[in-house]
Amino acid sequence: MRSVRPRRQNQELSTLTIGETRRNADDPRLDIPAIAAAHHISVSYLHRLFQREGGGATAASFLQRQRLTRARRDLADPLHQGLPVHLIAARRGFSHASAFSRAFRDAYGLPPAAFRRQSLGGRHAGGAEAAAPGM
Repeated sequence: MRSVRPRRQNQELSTLTIGETRRNADDPRLDIPAIAAAHHISVSYLHRLFQREGGGATAASFLQRQRLTRARRDLADPLHQGLPVHLIAARRGFSHASAFSRAFRDAYGLPPAAFRRQSLGGRHAGGAEAAAPGM
């Protein structure tokens, strides 16, 4: 029975840290040391928790994936098409536009501005959609 308790505590702590990381991913001050400090654990222990309980992802990769996913959604949203890419990056927790652009390109295969153009297709900067044939 001794081994069940620590495992359960690890799962609970992992669930808590993952949940809080998801909820606060947009905060540019959120980083791995801050997450560890908030839970009174070491950075290395936080990494071990994420690797064991978080599907093998590191804490840093999980946080970055959360931010990139949200930024990608914003870039593809017509309601945000007037918002510059660097502001979307900042809203989603990236403090440097160039680091965001590199991470986005590495994750999705094209720069954020090209992804936005591709995603929005026939829409133009004014927010209106291009008229579709037969409409």
